[in-house]
Amino acid sequence: MATPVPANSSSLSGPARSSISPALPSTASLPLSHQIGISILVIAFVFGFPGNLFVVWSVLCRVRRRSVTCLLILNLAVADALVLLSAPLFIRFLVNRLHWEFGATMCKTVHYLCCVNMFASIYLICLMSMDRWLAVTKPFLSQRLRTKKRILSIMLGIWVIAFLMALPMPFYRTVKQFHQRLHVCMPYHWESDSHEIFQYLFETIVGFLLPFTFILFCYISVICRLRSAMFQRKGRGNALILLIIVAFAVFWLPYHLINILQVIGVIQGGSSSVLKAAKVARPNVTAFAFMSSSVNPVLYVFAGSSHIRQAGLGFMAKLFEGTNSESASTRSSRGSNAESSVFTKLSVKLSRKGDWARDETPGGEDETMAGVQNRNEMKTLTTLH
Repeated sequence: MATPVPANSSSLSGPARSSISPALPSTASLPLSHQIGISILVIAFVFGFPGNLFVVWSVLCRVRRRSVTCLLILNLAVADALVLLSAPLFIRFLVNRLHWEFGATMCKTVHYLCCVNMFASIYLICLMSMDRWLAVTKPFLSQRLRTKKRILSIMLGIWVIAFLMALPMPFYRTVKQFHQRLHVCMPYHWESDSHEIFQYLFETIVGFLLPFTFILFCYISVICRLRSAMFQRKGRGNALILLIIVAFAVFWLPYHLINILQVIGVIQGGSSSVLKAAKVARPNVTAFAFMSSSVNPVLYVFAGSSHIRQAGLGFMAKLFEGTNSESASTRSSRGSNAESSVFTKLSVKLSRKGDWARDETPGGEDETMAGVQNRNEMKTLTTLH
């Protein structure tokens, strides 16, 4: 994940350098791109950070029974809250006209954490989608796999993978000094086109294209299965996950499109107009990607608005507890199906016994009456004799 700043040093040289120099009077207005970036980051932080903390509090303190969806939402909220802690640093960075005053270590660390959040978020959403796919297409296997211990192990594995996948990011970040009072935290690819191509292709393919293809496969399969089933039922868990997926795609797709354009521009050459356009657009699409970390709590508020009047601050807990209803309904429908099958077998056996009894009873009655008549006849004969 890139910084919301120009991606090359050329934008900081010549006339542009003087326009962003911190030595300018404070009354000078900031460039429009800086103003847009600051506005996006302020909105993301003001709404996202408290909102994600509220989600974490709701899940940990108010939810009694935590479903798999609920645990995944908790992990998403933690990841988003951590990455939004870096927003004030970037806001300060833009206000200071790209002067980074926090040192090289902090420059590498905050970008590394942002990249970890990107990978963790998309793979947690993959796990959500796979959980829904298994619940609909393979319910018995889903119930065997849906244990708290196994789910927690998988989520831990996702976090480990995210931290490993983000390792290239610190190596592609540096603080470069342009003059005495201007130090910029910016991308650095060791003056190699292959490193630049590798970074942006790796982020886009592993962090978006492959996992999002898997997500689409899962939900297309779920939709096809539900359409062919007679027991169609929309659960709150499905609606929540679909909202999260759409929000992630909306806010991250522009960033990955710019990655692809920048790779094309690098292949075409340093003077390519595509490369220049990608570098100009990168700061704002990067700031826009920050919104993905703040939008989920807003989605939960809209999804759980029907509980606000009844539950007050606990409305989000009510919403998350509702995600248990799908698994409960699945279990109950499975139980009712099992019970109905047992009753069906019993009724078949009873009907067969009834048919057998109806077939045999007339003959039995004749034999009984014949025995009575024989005994009466014997008594009569004995009396006569």
